[in-house]
Amino acid sequence: MMRITVDIEPGLLQAVVALTKEGSKARAVSKALQEYVRRERIEELRAMAGKIEMVDNLEELEELDIREMELSQQVWGGQRDADND
Repeated sequence: MMRITVDIEPGLLQAVVALTKEGSKARAVSKALQEYVRRERIEELRAMAGKIEMVDNLEELEELDIREMELSQQVWGGQRDADND
């Protein structure tokens, strides 16, 4: 936590305490700031909508995972069989 001194209009502070339903002014201000940051980040993400090119390669990744699992089973399965001899 960081301690600061700020000038806040009394009515605004009372509204923040009431809206956040927090028991202390400090927790109310902290919660309000957290919510502000969250909303700003959401807006930044919304602004990026349609601007980022996504490649849908889920099927390719699933096939790769399957091949890797099969190869792993062949390698480890063969060792287990050899250990049992």
